[in-house]
Amino acid sequence: MLNKLEMLRIFCVAAETSSFKEAAIRLGISPQAVGRAVKELEEAMGEVLFFRNTRHSQITEQGITLAQKAQRNITEIDDLFRINNTPDHTQIKGLVRIAAPTVFSQNYLTPLLTQLLAKHPDLQLQVLYSDEISDVVSEKIDIGIRAGMMRDSQLVAKTVSQIHFYIVGAATLIERVGEPTSLEALANKPITLSIDAKTGKPWPWFLNNGDQWHPKEPALATSAGSFELDAVLNGSGFGQIASFLAIPHLKTGHLKRVLPELTPEPWNVYVYRSQKNTVAARIRVVFDWLVQGLSDRTFFPVEQNNPPAN
Repeated sequence: MLNKLEMLRIFCVAAETSSFKEAAIRLGISPQAVGRAVKELEEAMGEVLFFRNTRHSQITEQGITLAQKAQRNITEIDDLFRINNTPDHTQIKGLVRIAAPTVFSQNYLTPLLTQLLAKHPDLQLQVLYSDEISDVVSEKIDIGIRAGMMRDSQLVAKTVSQIHFYIVGAATLIERVGEPTSLEALANKPITLSIDAKTGKPWPWFLNNGDQWHPKEPALATSAGSFELDAVLNGSGFGQIASFLAIPHLKTGHLKRVLPELTPEPWNVYVYRSQKNTVAARIRVVFDWLVQGLSDRTFFPVEQNNPPAN
């Protein structure tokens, strides 16, 4: 037995042609198959749709009315699939939800997403900034950006860059308290820390060889990465700052790297999405755009020209 949509498709072609034989040729099936489909549809509708004998078939008034209505509905259904699967990017539309760390917001994602919306004005983007790892399923996240480890096998992840962590201090701070030459010396100077918003506890500093350092009595601790950077720039303390945030200020001389020999292994930056067999065209376009854009070293420089401290 045919499904109802297939019956309607066959019936609409039969309604447009002069005979079941002509309809069968157009559809690439047998005339008997066309006749069976029409008969099943008549039984389902409780109406005679064709007057027919051994040589001729003539559509009824009820058949004409049904064919007109059915053709409109079939066209609408075909348009749904055509819009979702077309390679024509002018048809990219709909909502895409993106999760990203707060530190990637204004200076990094905003320019990229603004350019994307100019290219695809029918897109709708929701960007959720949080320093906690997002649950793709429960939070209905289409695409995420993360720095660090990716261990979820249910995700498709692309590495786009790396982040180094530099120990830096403002030139004014170094002039005031001196430049530390060891971790022990640094412990006696003002320090800034980043707080894990989820636990309320300060993050340790990550050092080379996988070591961690937990500074005691920091001059300032905050859960806002931008506030910590401002505090370091203002000379409130030495901080461990992500390379892409520190490098512009290292180039101007406002910041200086100290103890570069303690620099840990870099963290990878990933763009990820759920691993599904079918990916909507709008999600694929946004995913590919972010992968390409965030791979540009304009966004995540990994080196700086300042010579390391001696």
